Amino acid sequence: MKVFVTGATGFVGSATVLELIKGGHKVLGLARSEANAKTLKDMGAEVHRGDLENLPSLVEGANACDGVIHTGFIHDFSRFKEMCEVDRRAINAMGQAYKGSKRPLIVTSGVAHVSIGNVAKESDVMPLSSERYPRASEEAAGELTKAGVNVMGVRLSPSVHGEGDHGFVPMLIDIARKKGSSAYIEDGANRWPAVHRFDSARLYRLVLEKGESGARYHGVAEEGIAFREIAKAIGALLGLPVVSKSRDEAQEHFGWFVGFAGIDCPASNVWTRETLSWRPSEIGLLEDLAKGHYSGLGFA
Repeated sequence: MKVFVTGATGFVGSATVLELIKGGHKVLGLARSEANAKTLKDMGAEVHRGDLENLPSLVEGANACDGVIHTGFIHDFSRFKEMCEVDRRAINAMGQAYKGSKRPLIVTSGVAHVSIGNVAKESDVMPLSSERYPRASEEAAGELTKAGVNVMGVRLSPSVHGEGDHGFVPMLIDIARKKGSSAYIEDGANRWPAVHRFDSARLYRLVLEKGESGARYHGVAEEGIAFREIAKAIGALLGLPVVSKSRDEAQEHFGWFVGFAGIDCPASNVWTRETLSWRPSEIGLLEDLAKGHYSGLGFA
C-alpha cells in the first residue's frame, strides 16, 4: 500500500515510516519544512508539503494514497484546546476525502483519559471532550465511522519511550532538574502505561494491514507502572533525592503537569495482542530510563 503519514518526522511517526517501508509499503510523508522533507527522503519516503492546519494539503495527501496514518499533533500545551480543534479538523478533512471508499484512516489518541482509576480496555468508549480535557480525536473518528468511513484508532500510552523521546518523561526530567528533586504524589501508587516507540510503530503497521473498521487498539506494552517507580528511576538517573508531595505541594512542584503526574490510568493490551498478533519486544520504560540517552534530556 501507499500510505500518507502525518507527523512523519516526529518521534512516533518517523519510527512508523521506517516500519512501513521495512514491511514493503510506500510512504508519502507530510512535511512542513525543507528540513523535514530531507529527513523523509533520507528515510526512503516520498514528500508531501503541507501541515496540519492546511486542510487542502491534507486532503491532497490522503487522496494520493491507499490509506492514512495520522500521528501528527501540534504539542503546544499553552494552546492545548486550540490544538485539539486543529486535530479534529484535520481528522475530519482526511475522513471526508475517504467517504465512499474502503481506504483506512488510522487516528491517534491516548489511553490516559479512557477509564481513570480502572484498567482501560479497547472496548471502553472515551468520555466526550470537555474543558478539562478537550482532545477530540476519538469523537471525530466516531463521527466519521457513523458516516461509513473506514476509521480505526490507536490509543498510545502516556509514555512512548526510546532514544529521542521528547514527551512526558523528558518533561518530568526537566521538572526534577529545576526543582532539585524527583517527586511523586502521596504514595505514588497511580499507574502509567508505557510502550517503546518501535513497538508502537509495529502496531500501526499491523492495524493498517489487519485492523477492523471502527475498532480501537491499545499501544500499551506495560499495563501500569507505579508513578513512584518512574520518579525513583529519574532520581537515580539525575542523582537527585526522590520525595513524596502532598496534593497541595504537588501543584507547586509540577505546575501545569500536575494532572498528568497524578493520573491513574492503567490500560490492557490483551485484545490488541490477540487480534493483531502484536508482540511488544522492546525494553520497558524503567530499563530504558537507566540508559544514557535519557540523562541529557529536558527542556532547560
